[in-house]
Amino acid sequence: MTPTATAPNVYDAEPIPEAARAEIDRLLGTGDLFRYTSENAPVTLLEAEFAQMLGSRYALAVASCSAALFLSLKALDLPRGAKVLIPAFTFGAVPSAVVHADCVPVLVEVDETYRIDMADFEAKLAGADAVLISHMRGHTSDMDAILRLAEAHGLPVVEDAAHSLGTTWHGRNIGTLGRIGCFSFQSYKLLNAGEGGILVTDDDTIIARAVIMSGAYEHNWRKHPAVNAQFEAWQNRLPLYNTRMNNLSAAVIRPQLAELPRRVRDGRAGHDHVAAQLNASPHMSVPAPLAPERRAPDSIQFNLLGMTDADVDAFTDAAAARGVKVQVFGLSTDNARAFWNWQFLGEQPDLPRTRAMLMRACDVRLPARLTRDELDYIAGALLMAVDSVMAPRAYGT
Repeated sequence: MTPTATAPNVYDAEPIPEAARAEIDRLLGTGDLFRYTSENAPVTLLEAEFAQMLGSRYALAVASCSAALFLSLKALDLPRGAKVLIPAFTFGAVPSAVVHADCVPVLVEVDETYRIDMADFEAKLAGADAVLISHMRGHTSDMDAILRLAEAHGLPVVEDAAHSLGTTWHGRNIGTLGRIGCFSFQSYKLLNAGEGGILVTDDDTIIARAVIMSGAYEHNWRKHPAVNAQFEAWQNRLPLYNTRMNNLSAAVIRPQLAELPRRVRDGRAGHDHVAAQLNASPHMSVPAPLAPERRAPDSIQFNLLGMTDADVDAFTDAAAARGVKVQVFGLSTDNARAFWNWQFLGEQPDLPRTRAMLMRACDVRLPARLTRDELDYIAGALLMAVDSVMAPRAYGT
């Protein structure tokens, strides 16, 4: 195997930087946990720093990425019942945000690379009002084609970049390609506040509407660095959904911004190291990035090839026996990433290409903090697990 004798823990997050502790102690001493207690509150500072880091004009920090997606759709002022194209491979919170915004999700097929099926996407554009692209597990669809087609149909594009902070497309940060980009600070993301999210945009009207609807009642919107002439016009004309971030969350996130380049670098190197080993097996395939894409992964996805459902179950059991948990999206009970489990959407047409992919697509966490020995243990455990199922058959035993 490797010098690492036991399976690494892939679930614990990295420690929160010490600088956050000092700021949290200060906040606890003052009791100023509400983001609007001062103009230079930690949430306000986070918004300014995050926008600068991404190269966006504006940022709005909120309670979750789901809240950011919801506010994005509301900020676009879509009509009730608007049809929003989303990938059929995403987390259940994405169609939930669409429903919460009084819109209708239209599921688009996803291929074996975990990216949008462009033929199905183009076929469904004519009846759509907006596009919400999930870069699921950090895999970027063909954004050149998506943006070109959306523009030709006059449709705004929202990016769900929950898994793609640090990923670039032609050198531009994912989340800044469409009209709005949304990110997550949930514990398993590269920046960890337990919960939290943020949206970025360059659009004056969108940021004004989103800030007010996030819960900037009365004149609290004046404490945002993003203030422009649109804010006064929208005050009292929009409902308040109160999805604000609090200062404690921002205090936890801000010191981690400096850690992001290192986490992106190490996460990419670890992913590519394991991917090279898995791709040496005839029974596993890790999809390659697209040419313009430079990913920032903290997990690895691969497809099982030439295996029955029973083989897949035997493989996941064998990996688990070696201490490596493998999630097969389509075979995990009640998985929130399998579109047929989104029963709150009602009856949906089947999506055979996405379904087939999900039945063989595997997911394994690879946090950026893992050492080379720990990465080798995981790769070795997966290779031995697949060989334990498939090699005996190859030799006729």
